[in-house]
Amino acid sequence: MRDLRVAGSFLTRVPMHVEGTVDVAGATPWFPVVGLAIGAAGAAVFVAATRLVGAAPAAALALVTTALITGAFHQDGLADIADAFGGGWDVEQRLVILKDSRHGTYGVVSLVLVSLVQWSALGSLGWAWGAAAIVAAHVLGRTAILGVLLFGRPARRPGLGTDYAAGLRRGPVAAGLAGGVVLGALVLGIWVLPAVGLVIIGTLVVHELARRKIGGFTGDVLGATEQIGESMVVLAVAAVTHAGHVVWWR
Repeated sequence: MRDLRVAGSFLTRVPMHVEGTVDVAGATPWFPVVGLAIGAAGAAVFVAATRLVGAAPAAALALVTTALITGAFHQDGLADIADAFGGGWDVEQRLVILKDSRHGTYGVVSLVLVSLVQWSALGSLGWAWGAAAIVAAHVLGRTAILGVLLFGRPARRPGLGTDYAAGLRRGPVAAGLAGGVVLGALVLGIWVLPAVGLVIIGTLVVHELARRKIGGFTGDVLGATEQIGESMVVLAVAAVTHAGHVVWWR
C-alpha cells in the first residue's frame, strides 16, 4: 500500500505520510485507483448538489471539488503545453516556455475551453450518469497516462517525463492500465467501450502533437493527456445519455 500512498501524495493535495525514498515511477500503476478516489469525491458533491440546485451548478461544484483535491495539477500541464506549443517557434523555445510557471493567453484559453466542455457535458446529465461520468473520467484520464508511459516516447530532455520513463517497470504499469479499464467498466458497464475509444483518440492526438513539437512526452504532456482524457469520457457519457440509455447499476 506504500505505492498507493505515494501515488496519492503525488497526484493530490491530501497529506499522506510516506517514509523513506519516494519512487513516483514505481507508484504509477496506482494512478487509476487514485483517480477513483478523486472521482468518487467529485461524484458525491455532484449527486448532493444536483438535488439542491440542479445539474449545471452541481457540475461546477464537482469540478471545483476535484480541482481543490488535486491542486489543479493536470490542468497546469495542459496550460503549459498550450502556451509552449502555441507560442514557441522551435523546440528550444517551447521547452523554455514549458519551464515558465506563468500562463499566457494560449494556456488560459485552453483551460477555459476544456473546463467549458467538461462543465457543459456534466451539466446535461442526471445524478446517476453524472456520478458515473465523473468517476470514470478521473479513472480513465489517469489510465491514459499509463498508456503514454507504456507506448509513447519521452522527449530527450531532463524532466519529469524522462524520469518516469527511466524508472518504469512495464509489467506493473501494464497491469495498472488494464486495471483502470476494468474500474471504468465497473462504473460505465458496456459504455466503457466508446469512452475508452475516445480517450485513445485524444491521447494519440496529444502525444503526436508533442512528438512533432518537442520530440515526445514530458510531465506536462502527461497532465494534458489526463485532462483531454477526462473531457473525452464526459463527452462519451453525454452522447450515451442523449441516445436514451440508462446507467446499468441504477
